[in-house]
Amino acid sequence: MLAAGLWMAPSGLMMMAVSPLGARLSAVRGPKVTLIAGSLVMALGYGSSTVLLGSTWGLLIVTCVCNIGVGLAYGAMPALIMGAVPRSETAAANSFNTLMRSIGTTVSAAVVGVVLSQMTIRLGGHVLPSEGGFRAGMLIGCATALVAAAVTLALPARAAGRTTGRDVPAEPVTAATT
Repeated sequence: MLAAGLWMAPSGLMMMAVSPLGARLSAVRGPKVTLIAGSLVMALGYGSSTVLLGSTWGLLIVTCVCNIGVGLAYGAMPALIMGAVPRSETAAANSFNTLMRSIGTTVSAAVVGVVLSQMTIRLGGHVLPSEGGFRAGMLIGCATALVAAAVTLALPARAAGRTTGRDVPAEPVTAATT
């Protein structure tokens, strides 16, 4: 377990290190561009697994590239949401985003679990997931990231969020609403 944790640490550090870059990119170009960039970087990471998955160092590179994309994308989503909903709805909208990310994580784990359980090899009397199964799972991740980038491209300008101002006016606070 210690070795697995140590091999995973660099990808987590990459996600943390790229977060300030994502914030600057969102400030300059908007969160829509940052989310598209993050999705494309994730697609690159998953896609590169087709050639890099054969070694532990290759897997480390794949996970680092994927987590760079995650660092960009996860920082952009709340900014997009807050720019697209009235101020009074930002908490509910961000909570819904968190719920959808949890559902996405659960569904993706189930899909990859099915793929790995169907693509197996026999080794020493045991049935294990094959390397082809892992590659298929990574290609599913690549396709999903490309779909996410395409969906983000289709967001209307109003929902694309801005770092200054809002398209949706804030609701005035009155004695009746406090």
